[in-house]
Amino acid sequence: MKSYTKSKCIFFHSKLHISPKMRPLTLLYTLLLPVATSAASCRSYCGNLTVDYPFATRPGCGHPAYRNLLFCINDFLLLHVVSGSYRVLNIDYAYKSLTLHDPHMSTCHDILLSSAATGFSLEPSRSPFLSPDPNNAFLLIRCSDESPLFQGFPRQHLPCRNISGLGCEEFLTCPGWASVGRRRVGLKSGPMDCCAVSFESIKSVNLTKLKCEGYSSVYSVAPLKPNGPDDWAYGIRVAYSSEQDDAFCKSCVATGGACGYAERGGDAVEELCLCGSWNSTTNCDSSKFPNTNN
Repeated sequence: MKSYTKSKCIFFHSKLHISPKMRPLTLLYTLLLPVATSAASCRSYCGNLTVDYPFATRPGCGHPAYRNLLFCINDFLLLHVVSGSYRVLNIDYAYKSLTLHDPHMSTCHDILLSSAATGFSLEPSRSPFLSPDPNNAFLLIRCSDESPLFQGFPRQHLPCRNISGLGCEEFLTCPGWASVGRRRVGLKSGPMDCCAVSFESIKSVNLTKLKCEGYSSVYSVAPLKPNGPDDWAYGIRVAYSSEQDDAFCKSCVATGGACGYAERGGDAVEELCLCGSWNSTTNCDSSKFPNTNN
C-alpha cells in the first residue's frame, strides 16, 4: 500500500502502477526535467493549456495521485494510462474534468476499424481519482457475438443503451459508415454494428477483451442540444477528484506556497508545501526555521 503523509495525518491508497509502454517515456521525462522545489516552478503551460494543481508536468509538483500522468511533448499535453496515450484538449478546473482525443477513435465522418485502437482503460490505482464522465458514451463498433458484453443476454444485448441521449441509432446514420459498409438487415450472425455503453457499466473499454473492431466516444454538452451525430462532441470526457485532503493544499496556497510531494523511500510519499527555497509539511507560515530537507 502507498502511504501519503503530512502533519499528524496519514492516508493510504494502492500503489500506482506504470505501464510497460510508458516506462521509456517516463525515464526520458525524468532525465530531462529537474525536480521542482519552488512555488513558481509548479504551475506550467503546455501549448495553450495551463497545467495546475492537482496536475503537474514537473516531478514533485501537484498531488501525488496524479504523478507520471501528464507529459508535455512538443507543446502537446499527453495523458498516459495503461491503455495508451491521449492528447489533452482541455482541462476544466471549475468542473474538474479533462477532455481527451484519441486519433484511433471513430467520428461521424470517419469510421475506423483498426487494430491500433485500444479503447480506454485505467490502472486500478488511478480509478479512485479518474473516471470517464457518467454522461460520456462509448460507442463500441462491430463487437463479436462472443463478446463478454453479451454473455448471458443472448440476442438481447442488454448492456447497450443510450447515454444522456447519445446512442447508436443516430450514430449509425453517419456518412462514415459508407466507407466500411453496414451489416445486412436480418443477418442472424456476425458482429453488431454498434453498442453504446457507459464506462461505469463495464469498468474498462478494452477492445481486445471485448472483441470489438473499433470505437467512438462522445460526451453530453447539455444544456446544448446538437442537431445530430454530425454535431456531437467527439472525445473522452474524464472527471477527476481532488482527494479528501484539499484543506492541506488550500492552506499551503493561502500562505504563498505551491502543493507538491516528495518520495521518502519505499512506498512512502509525503505531501509538501513548496515555499520558494524551502518546503514545509504544513504551510509557508508554519515555522521561522523552515525545513529544507527535501
